[in-house]
Amino acid sequence: MEKQTLLLEHNFRAAKNSSEKPPVIIMLHGFGSDENDLFSFASELPEKYAIVSLKAPIKMQPSGNAWYNIYFDDSQGKFSDDEQAIASRELVSKCIDEVVEKYKVNGQDVTLLGFSQGTILSFAVALSYPEKVKNVIGLSGYINEEILKAGYENNDFNKLSVYTSHGSVDQVIPVQWARKTEPFLKKLNIECTYSEFPVGHGVAPQNFHELKEWLGEK
Repeated sequence: MEKQTLLLEHNFRAAKNSSEKPPVIIMLHGFGSDENDLFSFASELPEKYAIVSLKAPIKMQPSGNAWYNIYFDDSQGKFSDDEQAIASRELVSKCIDEVVEKYKVNGQDVTLLGFSQGTILSFAVALSYPEKVKNVIGLSGYINEEILKAGYENNDFNKLSVYTSHGSVDQVIPVQWARKTEPFLKKLNIECTYSEFPVGHGVAPQNFHELKEWLGEK
């Protein structure tokens, strides 16, 4: 396991006993976290996958990173910086190409695994560039239509599959937002599995077990 720099700093775990070009899981952490957070799952994930955990580009104080800023405003309440989110969407899209080239992984078998803000961005990348992504595992997030590439609905989503889950008592991102994900994706004829667990803004052990099973079937 090593730290590397592409367009973004990241942690990397090589696939074991891999064929010529192994499948890859690219991890996108949540707001205020870093590349080590989701990477702690790496040892629990199938060894046939190469794993790359990206570090978001915006440094926060006193620590942590973000894909885009979230502002707290009296009149608007909490709102996201969509311009920064779109810039990060493009950055992650380019990073996928770099990962495929640098680590000689299978560009036809890329899974994005996101948590919270990382999930929102994973959806934005996959819906904008479905030719680059085979699977999305979206934990505790939702689809922000404002950061999808114009004309995304005309893309070919035949090869895209989604597993998404949410805590039924999530106090950070309301579960009502997450419940819109499955119908939204099904309208685009994207295969989607949606689950809820009786937790807050986090991943329950049974949630992790279920996503591993889903990944195994893919």
